[in-house]
Amino acid sequence: MAQQTRAPESRFAYVVVASRRARQLMSGAPPMMANPHSLKPTRVAMEELQGGTLEFDIPPVPVGPTAAEEAKRRSG
Repeated sequence: MAQQTRAPESRFAYVVVASRRARQLMSGAPPMMANPHSLKPTRVAMEELQGGTLEFDIPPVPVGPTAAEEAKRRSG
């Protein structure tokens, strides 16, 4: 899967990616931007994500069986 640099369109995915990066920053990782506008890890993570400097992967959503397949599996 190719790495993405554009901010995710899904709000949930955006929050997940930004929070993971913020945790890295809180653990001592240096910012990827030369002069971030804020010193707060969450704001720096959001700025990196919006600026396209942060690379991330979003795994595909697994597709489960259809209702008919599930009924057939349960009936044995």
